[in-house]
Amino acid sequence: MTPKTEAELAEAVRSSKTPLAVVGGGTRGLALQGTVLSTGGLSGISLYEPGALTLVAQAGTPIEEINAALAQENQRLAFEPMDHRALLGTTGAPTLGGVIAANISGPRRIQAGAARDFALGVRFVDGEGRIVKNGGRVMKNVTGYDLVKLMCGSFGTLGVLTEVALKVLPIPETQATLMLRNLDDADAVTAMAAALGSPFEVSGAAHCAKVHKDGPVTCLRVEGFEASVTYRIERLKTLLSAPGREMTVANAEMSDWLWQSVRDVEMMTDLDGDVWRVSCKPSDAPALAQKSRASGWYFDWGGGLMWVRVSEGADLRAALGAFDGHATLVRASAATRAKLGSFHPEARGVAVLSEGLRRKFDPRGILNTGLMRQNMEETA
Repeated sequence: MTPKTEAELAEAVRSSKTPLAVVGGGTRGLALQGTVLSTGGLSGISLYEPGALTLVAQAGTPIEEINAALAQENQRLAFEPMDHRALLGTTGAPTLGGVIAANISGPRRIQAGAARDFALGVRFVDGEGRIVKNGGRVMKNVTGYDLVKLMCGSFGTLGVLTEVALKVLPIPETQATLMLRNLDDADAVTAMAAALGSPFEVSGAAHCAKVHKDGPVTCLRVEGFEASVTYRIERLKTLLSAPGREMTVANAEMSDWLWQSVRDVEMMTDLDGDVWRVSCKPSDAPALAQKSRASGWYFDWGGGLMWVRVSEGADLRAALGAFDGHATLVRASAATRAKLGSFHPEARGVAVLSEGLRRKFDPRGILNTGLMRQNMEETA
């Protein structure tokens, strides 16, 4: 089913007697049960006010279309959402609704924030077929329930997004990336922490280890006016200098390519094995990498995000054991997904709360059935 209007989508949900598999562009490779309900028919930018840094678009609007409209006004989505297509071998086009529903956030999250931090308002259809609106088109403090943030990261299990209002930001004049060569994981995390704790406004901090054949590289991005970028790069060099440490600077063009590669996990695209996304404390990342028994890994978000490649069917969660964070299975066979589950098991109290929310918003349990509910049952 591909409804063309919000009213049609609400009727489709309300009248459904079977589970619905809610999809946008279908680029994230999730194993969903039920009749496909696509938001692709709800497409188009409803409102764009460059002066107010505000854009409103229907959920099925391709991210490429939004990026093109913003670029004409020298603006962008500051949270630079990942494009999963190369890594997963999927087709279609990432949509705004899919990005917000999964809270897809790229390398700039460490400075600008996550997708949920830029969502000002949403419209969605709950599991009863009711149309719900929350938030608005400006940043403001409100009382009551913040359903905007609740919908971000719910993966369509609480409602089907139909429209999203976003805050956008200007594109900086230029960027550059300071690259440190051949640091081990622990030294890289220390260097990234020093850079992120400095006043030099680093907007990207990644360490590519066990990926490049010519050795690991630690990357620190700086954006802004050209004179400011040059100054801050030089100050970072001074801050991070050490005997024998090799440092080079990637210009704007090279920097842009590099961070797109980091964002889209291009370093693992053509390599065999399953790919996991691990969220953890940056200081824990080096030890977790060693425990993972992985074929390759790299750190983003200063070490707070790890991309890990393991042999097919390997249970990374079992290898890591208990840690302060979670591991999500991003690329694997259907059999492995069925066995291990995509999402990390929740603590019992959190799982009960999550299930309570799903029963409130989707009492019939028809929206992306079982996608996140399995984790609650494992901890019960």
